[in-house]
Amino acid sequence: MKHVTTHGLSRRNALKTAGLATVAALGGGPHVRSARAETPSGTPLKFGLGLVTYNVAKDWDLPTILKVCKASGVAAVELRTTHKHGVEPTLSAAERKDVKKRFEDSGIVCWGAGSTCEFHAADASVVKQNIETCKQFVDLVHDIGGKGVKVRPNGLRKDVPAEKTLEQIGKALIECGKAAEAQGVEIWMEVHGNPTQQPAHCKTIMEQCGHKSVGLTWNSNGPDVKDGSVKESFEMLWPWIKSCHINDLYKDGAGIYPYRELFSLFRAKGYDRYTLIEVGKTPADPAAGEEFLKYYKALWTELASR
Repeated sequence: MKHVTTHGLSRRNALKTAGLATVAALGGGPHVRSARAETPSGTPLKFGLGLVTYNVAKDWDLPTILKVCKASGVAAVELRTTHKHGVEPTLSAAERKDVKKRFEDSGIVCWGAGSTCEFHAADASVVKQNIETCKQFVDLVHDIGGKGVKVRPNGLRKDVPAEKTLEQIGKALIECGKAAEAQGVEIWMEVHGNPTQQPAHCKTIMEQCGHKSVGLTWNSNGPDVKDGSVKESFEMLWPWIKSCHINDLYKDGAGIYPYRELFSLFRAKGYDRYTLIEVGKTPADPAAGEEFLKYYKALWTELASR
């Protein structure tokens, strides 16, 4: 891990900051129940830090994920499909009960499942299959005590106007939303894909959907940033934001991503859910992964609380 100075916080100072700023205080909604960082005014943050198993934990089984998260102060987990944890719709009823109990016993929040369901295909049967797969994930998340299912757009077709594909995605999400509502969970469409990650495209999809159980996962993408700020994109999508993915806190692929501003916007809105770590290459060894997550938590604490 390289030495980080972008935000004036070295690795050693970051770890020191975490120890000083993390407090055993409860705050936020019913799925936010772990230790919180404090703002300078002494007010606990309402939102917490979680982990997407893509990529830090993709090669860890579920007990390892929960153990490392607890040790590193990470409060919630989104279980991305196809990873070693094996939490998939194919699990039996007994296996689902075991997953739910493991989360409950660990004190780590089961935030949900990260599916790869997408709805832009030209073939209606492919779209229908993705909807049915999403419904299977909805059932799974309900059974394991999770909050939502992540889906995604993944591009636009070249043979039709963009508006037609955006409408198609939105209408497909209505069907997913109905299934989610019936099970008491949510659908989170990740701001994802080229060019569907453009905030204006995601806004159009949400307007075409209009289902109360369907929202967005903010994904901390380069196109969010205009003149160094994410405020315009954030305000555009805020009405639908139900979850958030964050990546390298010190550097985005296209330059510096304004995480301090993003977190301040979340604080101002009273966001009481999670910002979940989703980074690229990371240590595969659980011990090294734990060290990385402790460091990440410290840097997140410094950025999110000021």
